Amino acid sequence: MTESPSSVEWPRRAVVTAGMPYGNKPLHFGHVGGVFVPADCFARFLRDRIGAENVRFVSGTDCFGSPINEGYRKLVEAGEFEGSIADYVRRNHDAQKATLDTYDISLDIFEGSGLDHAGEVHQEMSNDVINRLYQNGYLRKQETLQFYDAEAGTFLNGRQVHGRCPVQGCKSENAYADECDLGHQYSPVDLIAPRSSITGAVPEMRPVVNWYFDLPGFADYLRELVHQEELDPDVRSVVTETVREFLVPPIIFVKNEAYEAYLEVQPQLPAHTYRPAQDGKQSFELEFADIEARDAARDVLAGASIRFRTGKALVPFRITGNIEWGVKAPELEGTDGLTVWCWPESLWASISFTIAANDKMGLPRDEWRSFWCDDDAKVYQFIGQDNIYFYGVAQPALFAALQKENKRLLNPEDDDLRQTQLIANYHMLLGDKKASSSSKVKPPTADQLLEHYTVEQLRAHWLALGLDQRSVGFKPKAFEPDADKRTDPRVSDPVLKEGALLTRVFNRLARSCLYEAKNHFDCYMPLGAVTPEVRDRALEALSLYDATMKKVELHSILSQMDDFIRYANKYWSDGIRVVEANADDEARRQLLIDCFYLLRIATLLMHPVVPRGTEKICDYLNFEFDEFFSWNYDFDSMEELCGTAELEEKRHLVRELPPRTDFFAPHPSQIKK
Repeated sequence: MTESPSSVEWPRRAVVTAGMPYGNKPLHFGHVGGVFVPADCFARFLRDRIGAENVRFVSGTDCFGSPINEGYRKLVEAGEFEGSIADYVRRNHDAQKATLDTYDISLDIFEGSGLDHAGEVHQEMSNDVINRLYQNGYLRKQETLQFYDAEAGTFLNGRQVHGRCPVQGCKSENAYADECDLGHQYSPVDLIAPRSSITGAVPEMRPVVNWYFDLPGFADYLRELVHQEELDPDVRSVVTETVREFLVPPIIFVKNEAYEAYLEVQPQLPAHTYRPAQDGKQSFELEFADIEARDAARDVLAGASIRFRTGKALVPFRITGNIEWGVKAPELEGTDGLTVWCWPESLWASISFTIAANDKMGLPRDEWRSFWCDDDAKVYQFIGQDNIYFYGVAQPALFAALQKENKRLLNPEDDDLRQTQLIANYHMLLGDKKASSSSKVKPPTADQLLEHYTVEQLRAHWLALGLDQRSVGFKPKAFEPDADKRTDPRVSDPVLKEGALLTRVFNRLARSCLYEAKNHFDCYMPLGAVTPEVRDRALEALSLYDATMKKVELHSILSQMDDFIRYANKYWSDGIRVVEANADDEARRQLLIDCFYLLRIATLLMHPVVPRGTEKICDYLNFEFDEFFSWNYDFDSMEELCGTAELEEKRHLVRELPPRTDFFAPHPSQIKK
């Protein structure tokens, strides 16, 4: 491999994941713009950077989980769907895949955790992981209480119970059995004001037996891991800060007015530290040595009718559940008929998808280990901030638990599973409000947006928002709630800001080069040495871009490309004026050598952002995609891409560009008639 213009070191192989959308609905703009487009941009870059054969970009529909059960139940009861729950998931999966294809999301695989070949692989992987956790001593059977609707005569899954989140400081009114919509985890018995979504009745608590993973036992491991991540400049602070929130001692918060009642039961409580309310807070704190002591204290407080809330802490991580629709759990100690809770199985689903993708390519089954276990491999997981607990706390502990006494996943001879790098984005808001399908603010679907914007306008805009820095409002004028603003031509559309760079500046650069070659060089690109200052400017852009991609700061990529493309376009505009004024043929030839070179660099670097238009440019430049979109060059000149005969003739044939051809066209609705 030729030495690149950057000193950045990249892994030899890489996996990129893009989360797993639930199989109960179409994709809204947050799914596509907040996770899939950033992941696709990075995966495309890696393919260009280290070779497509060394990258696996994987995702799939999450086929299981209580949201799917509940969505299916409601539609069937309303007479809006006929068929099995598998049919329901298949329909939604097909719609999701069609949307991702429309947005040019270049996944190597998008199947489902319960569909097709990937579903079969995932069942095998789930059996192996759970058996390995059990053999390594990290699973324990535990009887817990689960919500039961006596009127309906059924146990309730997570989404069939609604209440208020019991976690201290959380104000969510949209909490389910053991998780609120902000991602906080808690025991079902702590849910405030629970109601059954089936009948509206207050559900009972009845005992069930399930398997739990000893997550608290990995507290020290996670503290060391997050310490190392805090030293890594490529790990986003939102990841480490969120993980740290769970690595604290178990705490119970009790309202100040219950202090006297607390004193009465204090002798019955396990050993703990009392801390009075600080700085005007309304609750005092009781800190316990471990989660078992906290739970024992909770029983004492509840028995005395003392209201309390629990804080974030590591709690045993549920592995199995009691709903029929799910990945089948292996039988352990007679606990047959259980299924795997959807969250743990989703944490290793990306391994299942990698295996299934390799199977499709005809590669050996063991080849997945070179992507997940080798020292020169890396896994990049793109997620939303709500899921950091699962991927930043539970997954690392699970992966560590699969390694014990040289017992490796699937095969004692395997290398260890490598911990992944989380690329966590903040929320993409709709205007200034968080939008979700379960909230009052209903987000537009990704498909609805395409009635007003092109795919490439949306991709560029979403990447420029800077979701790695903070929650940002997505404010498409076409969906502005104020009708006057929506129709006022004086009000600009924020979504079109980055699109203007494409439809005006980038378009102009590509067209100018190709039309000039057609009009003055018989559709040939002249070859020769690039002006040194132009080459230096391009190499500087390549180096900065490469270093920025290492940090996955995609909004900075858009800013850098804005500067570079405008520089290239200005270089053309200034140069052609001088050429025309002086009628200097040699200066014209050198200008075109320089500008085709600048166009090549701009097209390569914009390829991950807007693949459709950049590949069209490459096609008209008459180069093979695999060669043109590759970093395996010195980037000295266009001659690197040409054959011996072309080098001798000092020219390369390009395709004739028809008049008024656009590489980046505006949406039809944006064209003034």
